[in-house]
Amino acid sequence: MNATPREERPLLIVVTGPTGSGKTALAIDIAREFDCHIVSADSRQLFREIPITTAAPTPDELAAAPHHFVGSLSLEQYYSAAMFEEEALALLDSLWRNNRYAILAGGSMMYIDAVVNGIDELPTISESVRDNVFSMYQQRGLAAMVDYLLELDPGAAGRVDLNNPRRVVHAVEICIEAGVPYSTLCTGKRKERPFDVVKLAIDMPRDVLFDRINRRVYRMVADGMIEEVTALYDRRHLNSLNTVGCKEIFAMLDGKMDRDTAIARIAKNTRVYAKKQMTWLHRDPSVVYLDASRPLLPAALQAINSR
Repeated sequence: MNATPREERPLLIVVTGPTGSGKTALAIDIAREFDCHIVSADSRQLFREIPITTAAPTPDELAAAPHHFVGSLSLEQYYSAAMFEEEALALLDSLWRNNRYAILAGGSMMYIDAVVNGIDELPTISESVRDNVFSMYQQRGLAAMVDYLLELDPGAAGRVDLNNPRRVVHAVEICIEAGVPYSTLCTGKRKERPFDVVKLAIDMPRDVLFDRINRRVYRMVADGMIEEVTALYDRRHLNSLNTVGCKEIFAMLDGKMDRDTAIARIAKNTRVYAKKQMTWLHRDPSVVYLDASRPLLPAALQAINSR
C-alpha cells in the first residue's frame, strides 16, 4: 500500500497544557478558523453530573464549536484511557473524511498519549474486581494499598505514582484481572498512526497560572460547585468522584474541614495538579509553547500551517 502524501495526511491539533491556562478558548478559536471539531481529552469532563466542578465547556462554548466526549457518561459508568483510545480514534477517522483538521483538547495527559502514541493493551476491569478493590482501598487506605500493589508487582514502583490513589487502585485492579504483574504488561512501544500531529501548549509564568487557578476556583464556587457536589454526597464512593473539588467538599460535608479551608484546599490541590501536568509536558520535546502574553491564535496558526 502506498503511503499517503504528507500534505494530504490528516492533522491532529493537540491543544494541551496545565489546568486553567485557557485551553478551551484557544481550541474554540482554532476550531472556528478551520471549521473543524473538538475532541475533549479530559477524563473528568466526560461525566455529565459535574460540569462546574470539572470546569467543563459552558453551553455557549459548546455552541461555538462542535465538541465530543463532554458530558457523555454518567458517574456510574466505567471508563479508561484504553476505551478512550479506541473510541476517539474511530471518531477522528470519521471526522477526517470531511476535513483534514481535528482538535484534541484537554489536560488528561494519559488520554492524549493514548491517541497520539497508543497505550499498552490492558484488560478491561470487571465490575466485581473494581468493586472489591475499591472496597479494599476504602477499608485499608492508601498506604496498605501501596504495600499490596508492591506485593503483587514489585516493578510497579517505577511505573505508578504511589501517591496517587486512583493510579494505585487501578494498578491493583489490573494485576488481579490479568493475573500477572501490571509492569509486565507495560511495553511502552509507540504505535504508528496514519495522521500527523502538532502539539500546542499555552505557556505563562507560574505565578500568573496559579493566580488564574485561584480565581477560577472562587468563580466555580460562586457558580454553584459546592451545591453540585453536595447533591452527589450519597454517591461519594464512586471512582468518578475521586477528583479535586469533590474530595475536598466531601471532607467538608463529613465535618473534617470548614468551608473556607475546603475552598483553599481545592485551589492548592489544583495547583499541585497543574505542576504535574507541566512536568509531564516538559518531557515531550515536540510541544510547541505559545506565549500567553501575546495573541495566541496567530502563533497557533503559524505552528499548524507549518505542518
